[in-house]
Amino acid sequence: MRTSIATVSLSGSLTEKLTAAARAGFDGVEIFENDLLASPLTPEEVRARCADLGLTIDLYQPMRDIEAVPADEFARNVRRARHKFELMRRLGADTVLVCSSVSPLAVDDDALAAEQLSRLADLAQESGIRIAYEALAWGRHVSTYDHAWHIVETAGHPALGTCLDSFHILSRGSDPKGVEDIPGEKIFFLQLADAPLLAMDVLQWSRHYRCFPGQGGFDVAGLVRHVLRTGYDGPLSLEVFNDVFRQSEAGPTAVDAQRSLRVLQETVGVTTPPAPVVPTGVAFAELVTPDAAPVAALLGALGFVRTARHRSKPVDLWQQGEARVLVNTGPAVRRDGTQLAAIGLESPDPAGAARRAEALLAPVLPRRRAPEDAPLDAVAAPDGTELFFCATDRPGLPDWRADFTDVAHHATPGGIRRIDHLGLTQPWHHFDEAALFHRSVLGLHAQESVDLADPYGLLRSRAVTNPDGSVRIALSVGAAPTDDTVQAQHIALATDVVAAARRFRAAGGRLLPIPANYYDDLAARHEFADGELETYRELGILHDRDAHGEFRHCYTLTLGRVFLELVQRDGGYRGYGAQNAPVRLAAQHTVKGVTGG
Repeated sequence: MRTSIATVSLSGSLTEKLTAAARAGFDGVEIFENDLLASPLTPEEVRARCADLGLTIDLYQPMRDIEAVPADEFARNVRRARHKFELMRRLGADTVLVCSSVSPLAVDDDALAAEQLSRLADLAQESGIRIAYEALAWGRHVSTYDHAWHIVETAGHPALGTCLDSFHILSRGSDPKGVEDIPGEKIFFLQLADAPLLAMDVLQWSRHYRCFPGQGGFDVAGLVRHVLRTGYDGPLSLEVFNDVFRQSEAGPTAVDAQRSLRVLQETVGVTTPPAPVVPTGVAFAELVTPDAAPVAALLGALGFVRTARHRSKPVDLWQQGEARVLVNTGPAVRRDGTQLAAIGLESPDPAGAARRAEALLAPVLPRRRAPEDAPLDAVAAPDGTELFFCATDRPGLPDWRADFTDVAHHATPGGIRRIDHLGLTQPWHHFDEAALFHRSVLGLHAQESVDLADPYGLLRSRAVTNPDGSVRIALSVGAAPTDDTVQAQHIALATDVVAAARRFRAAGGRLLPIPANYYDDLAARHEFADGELETYRELGILHDRDAHGEFRHCYTLTLGRVFLELVQRDGGYRGYGAQNAPVRLAAQHTVKGVTGG
């Protein structure tokens, strides 16, 4: 199906919005009136610009407070409409959105509303224009899609149809199945938006918190299925009012928007892109650093051994058990010191995973490699992290470790078994995009978002995981995006946490100190075996429980933008110690700047 996006969904000037929409692969746009009014371009120039970009102008919007008003007010509305229809002729748009009235002058009279909309449609038809009547969820007298359709059906005018908007329908809890009673040819337009499930005034909810399909809590796909059963063949168009999107760069936002529609079309069976290839494990985590010595000291204290070096690049492989960390000291400038720059994901079909990523607009990264290097495909996540699709000991597929030359025998003195999970801090304007990206491109399951109190604001976190938990990525965004501690990334290592913490300290490593008040509270909430709580207090180990089991974890000090976490899951624990995050964050703020990197 054709895809479209309202210019109000993007930031910048009208020209910038049109360019971003075209580059992201949209077929058309809805021109929001305020964007046109603020543009120095004439309607003819906007029309020509859209044509040059390969965009159609699918809708001009909105016309407000038109129907069910006194005769003198309606006369003024007709005068206004004549001007707008002439403007649309110059613009090359043939459909206009008319929102249900919120005017205090409007009366509760469906017959009058139908009669006045029919007269407006007469005028529109003379100009070759169609009117799409939409029920605003906060409309004064018309606030549901079935009520709006009743008025359109009563008017019975060929130039008058309805516009369905997923937000207005789903935010009110209306049953979308009734959409199937509307003839497809009378649905003149379909606007789509998702939203988080919030208990708040619907107008404020709509104006500030809409998001792209798949990023909120609405069943947008279910609504679209009902619409498609009517025979509707118009575009799928996004109309998203969102404060974050309006402050973000238009280009990446438009790509995120287009990706959401591609996933939606796949979900409802309109398209069949390459199927997701769900990763089966973490092959490696790659740290980039201007100084390998502190990283080597940290890994060595944890029991990692430098086992191999890349044949042609300044990259060392450190390993313990199945946990592998690459340390890259290449020439790229790293203003923030050590960073978690890349993740190797075990894949049963690396080429298929790359095809899926490319079909969903994940940027495929160029890779400098020697002819003998393993052919690894990599894409960029929204936060810039490189994701490599890898095979390790998988028959018939190139093993990425073939690029490395052994320098030492592998040993496991620290008892670390594997990478348990990875923590990636997102730019504040990419959080929702990141969740959709990891779910749609990688086929991971996105858990519910968690909001946590940070000493300097609010931390929002959402985990994505594969079915057996062998891939876990915790995505988070902090309230203070310029703060190095809040923005720290981390690698969590599965181990026997008490033994590993003791060995780490004995080797000269420093663990994050946790305030005594935390352990006083822990003693009040849970019972522990003799000496258990004292051990946790001594080593800075935190504790959590859920319905499935227990979780023990502790942290190294932050190095650059990275810290390591030692974790132990018992009895099927599924979380990440979220309730301990405020304590960890406060402790990291306290010791911030102690280490370099």
